Amino acid sequence: MAQENAAPDDAGGLRDIVSAVSRGAPEFRSCPHPAYAALREQAPVCPLTPPHGIGTYLITRYDDARDALSDPRFSKDMHGALDTYHAVYGSFFDALDDNVLFSDPPRHTRLRRSLRGAFTPRRVEEMRPRITEIAEKLLRECGQANEVDLMPTFAFPLPIAVLCELMGIPPGDRPEILSQFGVVTRSRFDPSKSAELHAAEEWLQNRLGQLIAHTRAHPSDSFLSDLIRAEGALDDADLISSLWVIFFAGHKTTAFQIGNSVLHLLLRPDQLDRLREDPALIPGAVEEIVRFEGSVETSTFRYAVEDVELRGTVIPEGSLVQIAISSANRDPAKFDSPDVLDVTREGLQGTHLGFGHGTHYCLGAPLARLELEVALSCLLRDFPDMRLADPRASEAAWLKGPVAAFRGLERLPLVLDPSRPAGNRPPAPDAAPALASVTPRT
Repeated sequence: MAQENAAPDDAGGLRDIVSAVSRGAPEFRSCPHPAYAALREQAPVCPLTPPHGIGTYLITRYDDARDALSDPRFSKDMHGALDTYHAVYGSFFDALDDNVLFSDPPRHTRLRRSLRGAFTPRRVEEMRPRITEIAEKLLRECGQANEVDLMPTFAFPLPIAVLCELMGIPPGDRPEILSQFGVVTRSRFDPSKSAELHAAEEWLQNRLGQLIAHTRAHPSDSFLSDLIRAEGALDDADLISSLWVIFFAGHKTTAFQIGNSVLHLLLRPDQLDRLREDPALIPGAVEEIVRFEGSVETSTFRYAVEDVELRGTVIPEGSLVQIAISSANRDPAKFDSPDVLDVTREGLQGTHLGFGHGTHYCLGAPLARLELEVALSCLLRDFPDMRLADPRASEAAWLKGPVAAFRGLERLPLVLDPSRPAGNRPPAPDAAPALASVTPRT
């Protein structure tokens, strides 16, 4: 396992690595850690030549990454570089992307202040019984098949159901909403699917607007109702874009993190045994796994508003800046034995960068932590002997594509109870049908 991060030290090898990182080569996406180790050593502020053609600089060391995440010279305001933003994302509806994630203070401060009430520790902890109930129901359904792909049967339906309830989205509306979000996910970086992307984003914008209008007319105890009633309430455009980013970012990051967590624990039976023997270690283990293999590989859209010199490299004004979270969290200058997964490692919360840092620290971090705790606790309790259906297939299952944004698995086939007869494996359900079977709280 230790060999996975051995880094080449020759100049030709470094050129090959920079090329692979720039174009998002499949071998890099399958296992990026050796490339990041080489860049930390030899090119910690590295110019890339990505397919979109915009000059880009990749930051890989922990101290630099932490500083960059809160450096106002690296802006997130999409309006300040709209042509650059469109070159990268190909977005049609600025109204959806014009949200808290792609803004700077003072607008970011106003939006964040309105949204943070949904994710206070107290409010999140109140959701623990309901999240546990959803997880248990999903796992009962998984257990009927025994051999399952955990991603569509559990990892995605859990955070999706939680977010739908948080927003008050009726169960009957969820499958179509999820289907349209799926179109956006598949089409965002594929120019040949621009018409599909346009139609899906337009549909979502209209549907979220209808949801807001309905909630205004029929208030409830949902987060959306609270948001509408709040002093200094957001207008409809800000409400739509806020729901968009919470749902889109919130369900994918948690779903992929569940998959990453289960895979790495199953590949390391000694660590899994420690959690089985002492479930009280699970909250700390969540922090360690987010550090070790987080679901956010690189930071979202940032660009330099002026020339910035960092470690002797000048990042020119207007350049894109990518911050390699996965690399920073394995920097040996910050973490002892960073390429070792140790579920007893202490002092990580507030130290690793898996949830970001500074002004844009993840609003949903408390909810994500709780969902991960519940997911692992329920899985280890209900299926203590689960195993990978094919350990050799795990490397091929990592997300591919030109942009190293999410780090996660496309599939995670498991045998939940190896003592049961194999039988015939039924087809894995999509996330939407599984979600529709979860009864909302009354």
